[in-house]
Amino acid sequence: MLLSNTAIKNRTTVFVLMALILVTGGYSYMTLPRESAPEVPIPFVLVTTGYEGVSPEDVESQVTIKLENELTGIKGIKDLTSSSAEGMSFITVEFEPDIRIEDALQYVRDKVDLAKAELPKEADEPVIKEINIAEFPILIISLSGDISPVRLKAVADELEDAIEQVPGALEADVLGALEREIRLEIDPDRVAAYGLTVPELLTRLSAENVNISAGGLETHGTKFNVRIQAEFDKVDDIAHLPLTIRNGKTIYLTDVVTVRDTFKDRDSYARLDGAESITINVRKTVGANIVEVADNVKAVLAEAKKRVPAGVRMETILDQSKDIRMMVADLENNVVTGLILVVVVLLAFMGWRTSCIVATAIPMSMLISFALLQLLGHTLNGVVLFSLILALGMLVDNAIVIVENIFRHRQMGYGRIAASMKGAAEVAWPVIASTATTIAAFSPMIFWPGIMGEFMKFLPITLIITLSSSLFVALVISPTLCAVLSGKVRKVHERHPFIHAYHGLLDKA
Repeated sequence: MLLSNTAIKNRTTVFVLMALILVTGGYSYMTLPRESAPEVPIPFVLVTTGYEGVSPEDVESQVTIKLENELTGIKGIKDLTSSSAEGMSFITVEFEPDIRIEDALQYVRDKVDLAKAELPKEADEPVIKEINIAEFPILIISLSGDISPVRLKAVADELEDAIEQVPGALEADVLGALEREIRLEIDPDRVAAYGLTVPELLTRLSAENVNISAGGLETHGTKFNVRIQAEFDKVDDIAHLPLTIRNGKTIYLTDVVTVRDTFKDRDSYARLDGAESITINVRKTVGANIVEVADNVKAVLAEAKKRVPAGVRMETILDQSKDIRMMVADLENNVVTGLILVVVVLLAFMGWRTSCIVATAIPMSMLISFALLQLLGHTLNGVVLFSLILALGMLVDNAIVIVENIFRHRQMGYGRIAASMKGAAEVAWPVIASTATTIAAFSPMIFWPGIMGEFMKFLPITLIITLSSSLFVALVISPTLCAVLSGKVRKVHERHPFIHAYHGLLDKA
C-alpha cells in the first residue's frame, strides 16, 4: 500500500503530524461552541403589525388582507398563514427549503414596502423577523416572592440589564410582569363643554412631555449646553397641566380627564407552583458557546441573589446547557471507556504494546474529527455529539484489522519495518472497502429534503468525517507506530487451537 509504505518510510514526519493533530484537535475541542441544536436557517418569516385599539375584524380587513395580497406573489412560498387579534396582525410566510433565508427576508421586505401605502396611517410599522432555532431561550429564570409586583418588576428589570451585559447573551425578555401605566380617561361631555377636542389634548400632552435643547452658554474658558427638561416625572405634573383659558379661568387637564396611576393590560402571565411570578427568557447570539453563556448568566444570578430583598426567589426552570454538558460528559466517558476496553481485550491476545497502538486510534480519530468540524464551521450540538458517540464504536475496527495483521507477520518472522509494510498492504483495500460501505450507507441522508433534512444532515456529515479520520489513522499512524513500537514478538510455528478449529469450520462451510 503506497500510503502506508510512505508513512513508514517517513516516520519522523508522521510523528510531527501526530503532534500537530494533538495540538490542533485539542484546541478545537476546547474552543468548539457548544449548542443545543444545529444552526439551521429555517425559511420562516414572521410579519407583525400593530394597530392599537382596533377590533380583530378591522385589523384583518385593513391590515392583514392587504399585506397578504402582496405577499402571495412572492416566488418560492410553500405556505402562508395569518391571524388577526385585537390591535395586532400576524402573518407567517413559509418558504421552500432551498430558498436562502436572506433572500426570503428581502422578498418579504420588498412586498411589505409596496403594501405600506395601503395600510392605515395609524398602524405601526410592520416588523419583519426570521424564525431562528438558535435564538430560542437557553435559560428560563423565574422570579417570585412576597413583595409588591412593582418591586418585583424592578428586580426583574435590574436582572435583565445585568444579563444583557453578559458576552454572548443576545437579550433577556421579561414576561408576566405588571408594567406601570399612566392612564388618562377622557370625559367627552366636559371636553365638549369647554370647547376642546381630543386631538388638541393629545397634541398638548406631546408638546409638554419633551426635553428641549436651548443652545449653549459660553463663559471664559467654559462652554455649557443648556437644556430645558420638561418631561413628566410625577403624576401631579400631568394632572396640573394647563390646557387653555375660558372666560378668564385656566382649564387644567384634570378638569376634563381622570388621571390614574395604574398598570398596563397584561398580555402575558407567569406562574410557578400556582403562584404569581415573573419569567425571564435568556437567549444567546448565534454561534456563542451555550455552556459559557449559561455559566456567566448563573454567575450574574448568584451575585444578584445577594442584593435582592428578602423573600425573593430566583429559580432556573429551564437550562439547555445541562443537556449539552451531559452529552459532552457521555462522549468523554465513552472515549475513556473505549480506550480501557480495547487495551484490556487486546492485551490477552497481542500484548500490551500492540493493544496500546490500537487504542491510540480512538483519541487520534476524535481529535482529527474535532479539527475538521471546526474547519467546516460546525458546532458541538446535540446531533453532532450523538453522531460522535455513535461512531465511537467503529473507530478501532480499521486499526484492529491492520495492527493484528502486522502482528501476525511479526509472528511469522518478519522484521518490524517489513511486517508493518506487508501487513498493512495485505488488508488495506479490504479496510478501505469496509469503511466505504459504511459511509455509503449514511451518505444518502445528506440529501434528505426539507427542514428535517437540514437538521439531520449533521449526523451523516459527522459520521463520514469520523470514519474517514479513523481510516487515515489506520493506514498512516497505526502502521508507523507498529514499525517503531511493536517490540519483540515470539515466532509461532503452529496454529493456535482456536485458529485450527475455525479453519476447519471454514473448510466445511
